Amino acid sequence: MQAKTLNFLKTKPQNLITSNYTQAIQVAEVAKFLELDYSLLPDFRANIGDDLRSYKNELFELNKALFEFYTKNTTLISPINTILRKLPNKKYYQSFSLEFAQTIDLQKLKEKLIFWGYEVVTIIQEKGEVSFRGDIIDIYPINYDTPFRISLFDTEIENIRSFDEYTQKSIEEVESIEIIPAIAALDEDEYNEIQKKIDESKFDTFYKDFYSLGYWFLDKSLISDNFNLVYDMTKEIEEFKSFNQLENFKYSIIPETDCEDFKPANIKEFIELNKDKKITLLAKNEVLLKEKGIDYPFKESDAVVNIKCKDEFIISLNEFKSKKRKNPIILLDDLKKGDFVVHSQHGIGKFNGLKQIEVLGKTGEFAEILYANDDKLLLPIENLDLIDRYIAPGGVIPTLDKMGKSTFAKNKEKIKEKIFAIAADIIKLAAKRETIPPKPMKFDGIEEFISRAGFSYTPDQQKAINDMIEEMKSRVMDRLLSGDVGFGKTEIAMVASFIAVNSGYQVAIVAPTTILVSQHYDTFVKRFADYDIKIAKVDRFTTTKQKKEIEAGLKEGEIDIIIATHSAFNLEYKNLGLVVIDEEHKFGVKQKEKLKNMVENVHLLSMSATPIPRSLNLALSKIKGFSALNTPPKTKQETRTFVKEYSDELLKEVILREVRRGGQVFYIYNNIASIEMKKEKLQKLIPNLRILTLHAKLTPNQIEKAMADFIDKKYDLIIATTIIESGIHIPNVNTVIVENADRFGIADLHQIRGRVARGENEGYAYFIVEDKDKISDDAKKRLIALEENSFLGSGAVLAMHDLEIRGGGNIIGTAQSGQIKNVGYSMYIKMLEDTLKELSGEKVEEKETEIKLNINAYISPEIIEDDRVRIEIYRRLAKSKTLDDVYEIQKEVIDRFGKIDKVTKNFFEKIKIKVIASQKGVISISNYGENITILYENDKKFIKAKAKDDEIILETILEHLKD
Repeated sequence: MQAKTLNFLKTKPQNLITSNYTQAIQVAEVAKFLELDYSLLPDFRANIGDDLRSYKNELFELNKALFEFYTKNTTLISPINTILRKLPNKKYYQSFSLEFAQTIDLQKLKEKLIFWGYEVVTIIQEKGEVSFRGDIIDIYPINYDTPFRISLFDTEIENIRSFDEYTQKSIEEVESIEIIPAIAALDEDEYNEIQKKIDESKFDTFYKDFYSLGYWFLDKSLISDNFNLVYDMTKEIEEFKSFNQLENFKYSIIPETDCEDFKPANIKEFIELNKDKKITLLAKNEVLLKEKGIDYPFKESDAVVNIKCKDEFIISLNEFKSKKRKNPIILLDDLKKGDFVVHSQHGIGKFNGLKQIEVLGKTGEFAEILYANDDKLLLPIENLDLIDRYIAPGGVIPTLDKMGKSTFAKNKEKIKEKIFAIAADIIKLAAKRETIPPKPMKFDGIEEFISRAGFSYTPDQQKAINDMIEEMKSRVMDRLLSGDVGFGKTEIAMVASFIAVNSGYQVAIVAPTTILVSQHYDTFVKRFADYDIKIAKVDRFTTTKQKKEIEAGLKEGEIDIIIATHSAFNLEYKNLGLVVIDEEHKFGVKQKEKLKNMVENVHLLSMSATPIPRSLNLALSKIKGFSALNTPPKTKQETRTFVKEYSDELLKEVILREVRRGGQVFYIYNNIASIEMKKEKLQKLIPNLRILTLHAKLTPNQIEKAMADFIDKKYDLIIATTIIESGIHIPNVNTVIVENADRFGIADLHQIRGRVARGENEGYAYFIVEDKDKISDDAKKRLIALEENSFLGSGAVLAMHDLEIRGGGNIIGTAQSGQIKNVGYSMYIKMLEDTLKELSGEKVEEKETEIKLNINAYISPEIIEDDRVRIEIYRRLAKSKTLDDVYEIQKEVIDRFGKIDKVTKNFFEKIKIKVIASQKGVISISNYGENITILYENDKKFIKAKAKDDEIILETILEHLKD
């Protein structure tokens, strides 16, 4: 298709229309190669009345492309689906600039941005948002790839800097920025008129506002009177006409060409064999040539174009970039009022928010924690690191501990003994494996095996394979590979299996369920089809006769790869060289013991769909290797999210739409008592729907059999009480409905949403609430953030945090879930990390220094209004271990929120004192007026400040400690 469009684009046409968005991207690459100015329209599939918050990214891409088209007369490239719709008129696409030293009227600027469709928020995380904080304006214009921070001096722009939306830190200074409308360039009258039409409309969206519906009330028309189609799309056009009004849609199909799309498997060889032909080699830089060992003149271009003509070739060394899943760093909502927390000394309590309290005439900020019998603990905010959110197995609701009672300390002591035994065991096993020389492996043929995968590896996969090979060469491998379903873990297991079998060894792949065994078996058989490698499987459905044959085959060495449930632990092997274990935490204690004996001297690769915390990863790094896959495959579609009020019509429409396209549905209904009634109600609503019910009262075997039937498409919909099994790959489920979504935590909703769109189809998540007027503002905000798919807002970070913490607990084994319940995962993992460090001979931090200074010191709400953000900064400061950490955060706060006031500066100084004092073994620091007492382990120092001023007291202590 690129070949066909190359000749045509040389004539510089007005537009070019493709069948789908993937083709449009290919055509855009050709335009880029020809150095044409072009605008690429997205695949915009919203229908009139749809909530545009769910289509935010596409809407912004559309507006950016239309702005360029209208103002710069670019060549328009579009998928047919978008161009057939009438699009907003040219009058809505204006722009204005903000530049250094310009004088602005803040109120007018704010109004203009609101009329243009920018949403006012506290923290910018997405395009189309703006935030006003005193003399700082943050804005993320839709025509840039980074947001900008504008600092004002009174009404004059002092500087403009780009910043990173994930860390919120500034990057570089720029002279000026051009701002284009997020929705449309409207004035006040036009905006109010549209707002009125929205209020009167019958559209059903969660919020009836300009951001959700404004676009539908703009004047629109067809963008051209003649379209150039890459292929004959008459059928699509006629189909569209039958449902929509479409007059005067004239089009012609572009001519065929002698050239064709073509990409050689080995570019270096191809160039050497075709030296007599004209070859245009494209590469964005010289490094790509060096990497492939190619010495040939190239054209510097980042276009991806591969075309073969009779005596000319265009070949690109560039690849399409994968969407890297960014891992946001800022953990908002980590602590909110009403959350259960666990304090390292007092145990489980309930967080009751931040409180400013005056003591002896000086104000400080405290975290209030409620305990049993209505006791309250006021925790000085600089010690926020002593508490963690309580996360437990199976979402247990904990009992509050009694303050001052020894129950919690006793629980902790018991757990410590257990943890000690576990950690000692881990270290002993690792030490034993260290002394065994690794089985010699042959690493030839890997490149060729990889080239047959049928797709390019993500950078994460490439790194995981390189690290794995290095480990196999130097020691008996023990590596944990984590990554979401569909991110390519199995491919890495197959490379490891290829290495082992190629070196003359057998491989055992062990999975906890029959479903996973059969999924792995199918994948392996397909991938190894071209090799003389014998693969067998053992699961619940294997007959006694088959099992006997397999046992004999393994003993004789005739079977190379066995894929099985826990029965793999009881089989006899002729020459086992590698064990791959999937979702290890789902095996029982006895099975884990057998695994330990089985892998004493063979390479081990464990795979998990749950990540683990970085800190635990570091504590275990001397013992285990780690690889994480964070890049989604190129074909992975996003999940579109809608928040709706309950109605039978809506359910019927959503379910039938999925079933009609041949897909299946997950329905989450979190009430086991009435789940059968819910099933009957759905059955009445859609009589022929094949419904399966799943809940915790079924046995594991019943659940597994039901899931296998569902995967075989014997049912259309599963109605289940909680999160559907994580490790299973069901690419056919592309819609999930969550009833009473306001009762779920944000992390849970984020994980539920991740269960769909595992294949190549777009996924839909519907979060249903009973009555939107009855749910709290907090729950509304949470759900809207999810609907906008906003990466941070959607609790992705929180979900990630929760997952990691649970994943950390899983590594050690499910047998401990009873103890974990008493202290929560976070505390359990911290205890485990400390024990591992202790046993490895590393120093574990002792008690923290207590800072009892009677001064005014807290982060002023006038500087940072949002409690969530203040808590996040407090928490990071409390965890700071070096002065550099504190200075970094102080610079960031000034950068994000402008100049800081006295009390905030005092708080930073107080934290610096805490950090240095901890390093110097100080037990506590206190003052009475200008008299300061510093208590060491075996000593006490009294010093006197020159005055009672807070700043002077802090300065005196800092100088003393630095000396």
